[in-house]
Amino acid sequence: MDKETGAVLPNQGVEAYTVYVVSDALGETAEFVCRAATSQFAGARTKIRKIPYVRDVSQIDELMADAADENAIVLYTLVVDELSKYLQEQAEERSVVAVDVLGPLVDAISTRIQRSPKSVPNITNRLDADYFKKIEAIEFAVKYDDGKDPRGVLYSDVTLIGISRTSKTPLSMYLAHKGIKVANIPLVPEVAPPRELFLVPSRKVFGLVLDPNKLNEIRGERLKTLGLGVSADYASIDRIMEELYYGDQIIKKVGCMVINTTHRAIEETASIILHKIYKGE
Repeated sequence: MDKETGAVLPNQGVEAYTVYVVSDALGETAEFVCRAATSQFAGARTKIRKIPYVRDVSQIDELMADAADENAIVLYTLVVDELSKYLQEQAEERSVVAVDVLGPLVDAISTRIQRSPKSVPNITNRLDADYFKKIEAIEFAVKYDDGKDPRGVLYSDVTLIGISRTSKTPLSMYLAHKGIKVANIPLVPEVAPPRELFLVPSRKVFGLVLDPNKLNEIRGERLKTLGLGVSADYASIDRIMEELYYGDQIIKKVGCMVINTTHRAIEETASIILHKIYKGE
């Protein structure tokens, strides 16, 4: 901090802080926005405290008192106008920084279409057709994960293939939460790929690849968590190169799209797949 002006200088300032994620539902939207924003500040330690299902002012009184004590930032999604206004009033009284995630956009849409919002808490999680579609997709991803039953390839919206630790399972679950039925098949040199893989349109299959050095690092860490030595063949560069070569041959035979996940977050890879399948190419 500059002693004369009090301004925070670049790469200086508070290195640890707390963000309260407050919502009338689960708080997933606010948490996602929070993590996206905090990722811009490398080195700073962020503690995220989620406070879901806030429905009355007594809860707001309690959480705002705690936030003031911790000098925390409050990020909130409260669709009931009275609660949202009350939280903002409390924030001003207690000198707490509070950010309304949904309010400005809801107001803008309301003004644009000349209609009032429903102001119904948790409306996005109602038991509707989309909800059941998501649950079905999650159950599908679990059932047909890691090649447990290759017949799943015939009924999936998307099939992911790749060698071990290329993010097939986490990507499957992420897409499942979007209502996409995903099967994933590991590619192992000693195991022939299932025939089902060649019976579906190649546009529904995606081959995942990763930089060999990154794979070496990931597999080494995996072995450590299992209490095994990092020198095991599973994590050796020679073995990884052999698997990558084999996987490349299968991917070419299938004729599917290849996605390098080395420098991509799960969300980025999923976005590429969703764009591809929705375009129907």
